[in-house]
Amino acid sequence: MMKRVIWLLSGLNRRMMKLLFALALIAYIACKSIQEHAEMNIEQRIDEMFITKEICLLSPSFSQKYPPVKFLSEKDRKRILITGGAGFVGSHLTDKLMMDGHEVTVVDNFFTGRKRNVEHWIGHENFELINHDVVEPLYIEVDQIYHLASPASPPNYMYNPIKTLKTNTIGTLNMLGLAKRVGARLLLASTSEVYGDPEVHPQNEEYWGHVNPIGPRACYDEGKRVAETMCYAYMKQEGVEVRVARIFNTFGSRMHMNDGRVVSNFILQALQGEPLTVYGTGSQTRAFQYVSDLVNGLVLLMNSNISSPVNLGNPEEHTILEFARLIKSLVVSRSQIQFLPEAQDDPQRRRPDIRKAKMMLGWEPVVPLEEGLNKTIQYFSRELEHQANNQYIPKPKAARMKKGRPRHN
Repeated sequence: MMKRVIWLLSGLNRRMMKLLFALALIAYIACKSIQEHAEMNIEQRIDEMFITKEICLLSPSFSQKYPPVKFLSEKDRKRILITGGAGFVGSHLTDKLMMDGHEVTVVDNFFTGRKRNVEHWIGHENFELINHDVVEPLYIEVDQIYHLASPASPPNYMYNPIKTLKTNTIGTLNMLGLAKRVGARLLLASTSEVYGDPEVHPQNEEYWGHVNPIGPRACYDEGKRVAETMCYAYMKQEGVEVRVARIFNTFGSRMHMNDGRVVSNFILQALQGEPLTVYGTGSQTRAFQYVSDLVNGLVLLMNSNISSPVNLGNPEEHTILEFARLIKSLVVSRSQIQFLPEAQDDPQRRRPDIRKAKMMLGWEPVVPLEEGLNKTIQYFSRELEHQANNQYIPKPKAARMKKGRPRHN
């Protein structure tokens, strides 16, 4: 009898153990399912959060409005590279080519260029911005190259003369090499500075110039002269299509504040009630064109059959002192005119002969001087207001010069 009782109890224990094991297994499976479901919900929620955040970040670009862009067919639309395209002239050229319907790639190392000059195109399907120094090779497929990369105002190019030389020599070689590889046409933005302090007046394209090769501004003057030499060497030896624009003094919006050029200097000094600084007697002459006129000339030259250099400038000549008085009157400023010692290698007369551009391009400046100056004054007024509101405005680094003073440019 006792054995039977023990047997029953042991059987009962085995069944209980099996039952308890089964219950534990069921509980484990249920807990695992609940945990996996909870983890899935957490991951799903995280994914939803990231998607929502990305939509919020991208939504401004979906609704972003761009300036009106013309539609061009595939055969008419060109792939265009602009070196220095975030700079003063380059950004205005970018605007024109974009609105004309072309695909534009801007390359800039932002030494003097600024992203804010082209930020209104960022995100557009026809626009690309590349942070790149032309001193390093660039591999890209393009049809046309506007080579504008180089500091252009004396404080900027004299701040780092070696860098200026490299940009105008090695940078130009790299762009010519690119043009050769892809069969592109290259336009070099040369300068009236290749004429130096001229002994011929007005300056035509046949004049060889009068330049000091070891002066404080030779890094820019001679850099541009050798860049022209490189262009014609590649044209003769390798068959590269080149265009050379010798650009005379230009002004307009997006100029750097305090960049050392005569127009920006005088406007800022007048707006801030500071003395208008004139170096020497002020009898030196300059001829200024508005930036939109220059941009139109560059595009016409690029698409022309003219391979020899072409002057692009305003033949209307004024003395520096006349400019100072004109800007003072337009700003309605009480600033006085202050005369300082004359700068080294400052050209005494500067006026372009633009007969070639008129005859072969049908180009000449059309924006009246006072109209352009008024637009530029309004631009600098807005910049000063931004500065007063503690908004960051990048400024070029001051020139490191041990002797002499900045020249009129």
